[in-house]
Amino acid sequence: MASRSDLAFLYRRAAFGARPAELDAAVGRGYAATVDALIGATATASLEPPPAFAPLTLPKSADPAARATYAKMVRDQATTLAGWWMRRMVATDVPFVEKLTFFWHGHFATSIVKVRSAAMMLAQNQIFREQGTGRFDALALSAAHDPAMLVWLDAGQNRKEHPNENFARELMELFTLGIGNYTETDVREAARAFTGWRVDKARTGFQLAAAQHDDGTKTVLGKSGNLSGEDVIALVTHSPASARWVCGRLFTRFAAPTAPTANPAAAAMLAAYGPTLDVGAAARAMLLSPAFLATRGQLVPQPVEYVVGVLRALGLRVAPAAADGSGRATEAGAGPGALKQKAVLAVLSGLGQIPFDPPSVGGWPSNAAWLTTASTQVRAKFAAAAAAAADLSAIADEPAASRADAVAHLLSVDGWTVRTRTALAATGGNPARLVALALLSPEYLTV
Repeated sequence: MASRSDLAFLYRRAAFGARPAELDAAVGRGYAATVDALIGATATASLEPPPAFAPLTLPKSADPAARATYAKMVRDQATTLAGWWMRRMVATDVPFVEKLTFFWHGHFATSIVKVRSAAMMLAQNQIFREQGTGRFDALALSAAHDPAMLVWLDAGQNRKEHPNENFARELMELFTLGIGNYTETDVREAARAFTGWRVDKARTGFQLAAAQHDDGTKTVLGKSGNLSGEDVIALVTHSPASARWVCGRLFTRFAAPTAPTANPAAAAMLAAYGPTLDVGAAARAMLLSPAFLATRGQLVPQPVEYVVGVLRALGLRVAPAAADGSGRATEAGAGPGALKQKAVLAVLSGLGQIPFDPPSVGGWPSNAAWLTTASTQVRAKFAAAAAAAADLSAIADEPAASRADAVAHLLSVDGWTVRTRTALAATGGNPARLVALALLSPEYLTV
């Protein structure tokens, strides 16, 4: 029978942590039923609807002032979008869905800095949310047809006279197969299959510019014919190497870093993934695997995961910015039980991870890369602000000698090492200082 500790670990890995009441309910259900509840949950909470973004255009003849105004409007929309997703992750009652959406955002990494359209980035985000637990071939095709991806990987420059290899290369190297499972010839031939792929004139969908498409014979992964881009995506996603790659990436992000060929849960995950490429089934098999439970302490939450986890644990909200949608913070305070959007995004910027702005097509780094001296200082300020904004009466009501244990219970941490307990004792039992320091402890910073 799984312990409360196992369930707390599950929630920190597959969701954003659990409040004590959530963990109590999970103990009553049991481990396997909780895994099913997380993966198969249906949203019931009333969440803020996605923002609507006015189209932004920049005429070729625009003067410097007009260009500066356009750039600011793009930045403001990006801020609004990032704030909305942070609020959604904090407020959702289907946290696995949002955690997996965030995983796919890093897997099919696309940045608004180049795309320059919040509407496109939001549409891509919704693809990951709606299709993230389904068939991987369908998800990969939707991501490939997605306007944000088409802009990000230079589809407009891929013409039959001069094929651009950017998308074909990243499709194989990062999205579907991994290095060593394709050849340079496969990349060149696949690039020909993707010639003519474009964003439509409305800038909201996909179209094929037939005059720019190479309809000659191509050979990819040993298959020859007049292959289309869609044919190539079907070929690569149904390759055995792709199954190993996808399952390995899931294990790396949710359990512990591993090479696709060394995934300790591979047998169960690949069997569940099967010929239908069922991502949700593979994720379930991973979470139920003994290999998953054996990875405690091997992951450092990414900054977005850390911030969302803290806010959820302390029952805090992210207060929206100005009602005009500009992304500017309001002058008024966030109100009780909340932090201002501007402050939360500033923390994420300081930690090096803003939603919709990965540093490259390879996504964000992982684990120890997030534990730097600079990030420690940012975390300390954030932890203090979050603790100050939270209702800590449940901690304050405990005798001073029991408050460290009450904080562990609040954060769903098993307990404290002697070293951490000694540091917590130095707070004199002050609830806000106790919580702030606990949020910086090794027990909370590693999962």
